This record gives sequence, structure tokens and C-alpha cells, in this order.
Amino acid sequence: MKCPYCGHDDDHVLDSRPVREGSAIRRRRECLGCGRRFTTFEEIEEKRLMVIKRDGRREPYRREKLLRGMEVACRKRPIAVAVLEKAVDDVESALFNSGEPEVPSTEIGNLIMERLALMDPVAYVRFASVYLQFEDAAQFRDIVENMRKGRRSAT
Repeated sequence: MKCPYCGHDDDHVLDSRPVREGSAIRRRRECLGCGRRFTTFEEIEEKRLMVIKRDGRREPYRREKLLRGMEVACRKRPIAVAVLEKAVDDVESALFNSGEPEVPSTEIGNLIMERLALMDPVAYVRFASVYLQFEDAAQFRDIVENMRKGRRSAT
């Protein structure tokens, strides 16, 4: 850490303490060059994740957008908000643990569909109809049939 007074790059930490509810550390330092004291703050650098949309645009990942889409699909269904938040936590973990700075929106949509399929079939079909851009009733029928087949083979 360079001294803000003399530019010397060697110092001694006199005191460290957590601040901002433990999300940062305040360090009191003394420059070994000029002897003056100064304070620094250390905090975790948040990873920025960009979403690549279908049309090629890129936009920052937003958790609230993901949660809102799931809430719309689950409207008037017996699914607690805590369950939806846990599903979003799981999706976020998968995205951030991949280590990729950019992720296609299709990957996010697929992760959401996997979780909704396990939670509630109606919410799954609602989400799929928008996400997969259904254009006719045959597509609804096909996805419901695929769900039925999956259930029979699982039992």
C-alpha cells in the first residue's frame, strides 16, 4: 500500500477491525518512510456477470429480474416466496461458480426451467410458454406430454 503522503510503499498495520457488518475491514497503517498514519478499507470485490441476450445485446445480471420472472410463473400457485428465493440462490451459485464473466440468457432460462419443473408443473408450463416463445396450442400439448412421460419413467 502506497503512503498517500510520501508515496513510500512499505507500512505497518497498527489496527484492523471489521466494519459494515463484517463486509469490510478498516486498517490503520503507519508509513515506514515518513512515519505518518493513514486509514485504508478492504472489501470483497463483487464479481460482475453479464448476460448475453438472444439478440446479442449484453446487460448486467440482475437477481430481481430473475425472481420476478419466477414469481409471475408461480402466480396463484402454492409456492412460498422462500422456495423461489432458494431456487434463485441455486441458479446464482451455478452461474457465479462457472467462473465465466458472461453467460447466455438461454443458459439462465434452462436453469430456471429445471427448478420450476421440480416445483410445480403449471408454473413450469407458464414459464416455458414465454421463454420458449410458444406460438400455438400444439407446443403447449407437446410440453405437457413430455412432462407426463418424464413422470411415468421416474415412477
